[in-house]
Amino acid sequence: MSETTPLLGVLGGMGPLAAADFLKKLAEETPAQRDQEHIPYVAWGVPQIPDRPSAILGHGESPLPQMLEGVRQLRRAGATAIAIACNTAHHWHAELEREGGLPILHIADAVCSELDARGIHGGKVGLISTEGTVHAGFYQDRFAKHGLDCMPSSREDQDSLVLPAIAAVKANDLARAHQLAIAAVSRLHAAGAQAVVLACTETPVAVDFAEHPVAVHCIDATRALARACVAWHRRASARHLDKSAANR
Repeated sequence: MSETTPLLGVLGGMGPLAAADFLKKLAEETPAQRDQEHIPYVAWGVPQIPDRPSAILGHGESPLPQMLEGVRQLRRAGATAIAIACNTAHHWHAELEREGGLPILHIADAVCSELDARGIHGGKVGLISTEGTVHAGFYQDRFAKHGLDCMPSSREDQDSLVLPAIAAVKANDLARAHQLAIAAVSRLHAAGAQAVVLACTETPVAVDFAEHPVAVHCIDATRALARACVAWHRRASARHLDKSAANR
């Protein structure tokens, strides 16, 4: 594979099951008939990266140095663009892109594209996420630019449903995670959310664990990012082919 051939780098490990879910959805969203038509990628997954929400809230070590090391490793492996399989980590998107030297697809931009594709151009959109993602504000900023009102879970629901659901996925207790996540989604939908964004990469794993009618109202940020990666690869491959043809 030449250095200029489009190669996706996946910064994972935050958490391990969430990264595996992203890779699964990347394969599902790729229009391919055989192995060779799928998107080439390299992945870097080190679960020992410091906790992202704790760092944002001022309670822990910054994960930025270790995430930057991951981006550099992916670049050395030939990656030409990066996807981060963690919503909260996008708090450091600008620094990672600037210091890492590679374009990084932003998960919140991918979600906005998905909302637009569903015809949701205004009103309230629920947000199921970590405390760090809510505090970082990148979803709120992007939603506002699209005329959308961001509605995070209430303080009570965050403490009793969302955070325990995330913890349950990390502990591989998917049955409990599903029960909690579905309840959190239902609360936001009942409060008037037109759609609910599953904006922690653990939560789509929980909601997908069993079918439930309320899941129809969900936007899976992980799947939205996978779709954005497929679109990126299609564009980058076309440019690469055009450049190769011009150089013949």
